[in-house]
Amino acid sequence: METTKKQKQGFKGIEAAGLVIIACFIVALCIYKFVLGDPSNFMNNDPNNHPLPGNMLGTIYKGGVVVPVIQTLLLTVIALSVERYFTIRAAFGRGKLVKFVAQIKDALAKNDMQTAQTLCDKQRGSVANVVGATLQTYREMEANTELDKDQKVLAIQKSLEEATALEMPMLQQNLPIIGTITTLGTLMGLLGTVIGMIRSFAALSAGGGTDSVALSTGISEALINTAFGILTGALAVISYNYFTNKIDKLTYSLDEVGFSIVQTFNATHK
Repeated sequence: METTKKQKQGFKGIEAAGLVIIACFIVALCIYKFVLGDPSNFMNNDPNNHPLPGNMLGTIYKGGVVVPVIQTLLLTVIALSVERYFTIRAAFGRGKLVKFVAQIKDALAKNDMQTAQTLCDKQRGSVANVVGATLQTYREMEANTELDKDQKVLAIQKSLEEATALEMPMLQQNLPIIGTITTLGTLMGLLGTVIGMIRSFAALSAGGGTDSVALSTGISEALINTAFGILTGALAVISYNYFTNKIDKLTYSLDEVGFSIVQTFNATHK
């Protein structure tokens, strides 16, 4: 069990997701203030004026205070997606998972527990950790003379479930945050759109005439935030579904190997 714990500690991932969000917010503010809001992006070097023709940085800056909020969400999705990629990649182990599962099943069919354990030590990753812990219980039950067969099978199944319960939270960690941003990013974009349209209509009604500067600023804010919100939500959906699919593959492999271990014990012991 000590070996399994050591392997698990190698790819825990980032647990303090709140610190990641704070760091992304600080970066987003710096980008908004010093990159997008650089005076060189605007007419007469004044951020209160229109952006220079064709200058996208100044145009994005005109999206208003909602821009850094959406940028924070976007940067958070990117940061946590990178973190999940390396964590789940490590969880798959060193070799191809499909090949590893096939080799384990073949070793179990031959009742060659030593080969199965060697494969786990070589593969590592979440599936290998669970299989290794279950095989250890398997050998303990073989040496046990006090329990009957049904009790031994239950003990192996319990070991499998406990080992799986230790691995799965690590795999799913931070995914709820990405899942939340799939909706929150779009909603923040909608909020920015509403604020921009309010400013646009306020400009139309000001003094009974049209304030072209205020009107264009309001429309710009509405469109920029809509675009950023859609982009953030789309990336979050893609990331969430991609990693969920990867975890499903791991879960399926765990179920497949676990079933094989239990079946092997049932078939070879009386």
